[in-house]
Amino acid sequence: MKLPRRNLLRLAAGAAAMTVMPRGARAEAYPTRPVRLFVGGTPGSAPDVIARLMAQWLSQRLGQTVFVENRNGANENLATQAVVDAAPDGHTLLLASASNAINATLFANLNFNFIRDIAPIAGLVTFPMVITVNSSFPAKSLPELIAEAKLQPGKINLGTPPLGTPHYVAGELFKMKTGADIVLVAYRGGPAAVSDALSGQVQGVIGTVLLTLEQIRSGSLRALAVTGARRCELLPEVPTVDQFVPGFEAGQWVGIGAPKNTSVEIIERLNREINDGLADAALKARIAELGGLALPGSPADFGKFIAAETKKWGDVVTFANVKPE
Repeated sequence: MKLPRRNLLRLAAGAAAMTVMPRGARAEAYPTRPVRLFVGGTPGSAPDVIARLMAQWLSQRLGQTVFVENRNGANENLATQAVVDAAPDGHTLLLASASNAINATLFANLNFNFIRDIAPIAGLVTFPMVITVNSSFPAKSLPELIAEAKLQPGKINLGTPPLGTPHYVAGELFKMKTGADIVLVAYRGGPAAVSDALSGQVQGVIGTVLLTLEQIRSGSLRALAVTGARRCELLPEVPTVDQFVPGFEAGQWVGIGAPKNTSVEIIERLNREINDGLADAALKARIAELGGLALPGSPADFGKFIAAETKKWGDVVTFANVKPE
């Protein structure tokens, strides 16, 4: 039987709608259950705090609980592996970080390729670091520290968090760009490095601003320069390393990623909600209190940023012959 043209057009329109509705319905339904955000750092660290702030924001916006799951170990590789192995349905996310960019070269036998296996969703925050020395140390500025290191090669020790962390490789980048023969002493954690700097066991510390802020404000540590592209609001009088060492920039950045093959609709939804969060006045104020700078942008922006960071830190790790502990 031949159908009238009007009925034929109506059926064709209905069939077309049926073919597109499931995809749209899936995007609108996401998420259908609680979302896990894997964090490779320890609870209470600045990246962990940012993860929890963003998880709270996303919980409100998505209508499902987003909870943080700390999977510490192997310089954040355990958390990354858990997300690489997860279903690409948007219900398992990763707090991606500068450590992931470093690990790509630092570890020769990873079971994953970070750039290939994790889909970038959005940048969150970068935390600048600060180069400090004990208040009794003679150098009053970064150029003076460089001069002292060249006068006393191998005699000046700066403590950092563990080998392979952004703080440690930032120190190696500083040495590479300045030629200063400084010894980097990697500690199990930042507080131990600060303690030894205060007691004179090492001459200073490279750490996040929050790690050293109390000692800087008390005068027991002297801040020489921050490692970010611009000055930190918590230390507005402290210059950037770039003012004395052109092209230098380093930060402990974090963002959100998902397993590869996660749908574009889910990635775009999460990116939109995250960028709205970074623009929220209350969340912006909390980020500033932590000494961080927001990293808004598209998934493509974050992907390009990750690629550039992976190349930069890969060059540093290779140049300094850094090996995992």
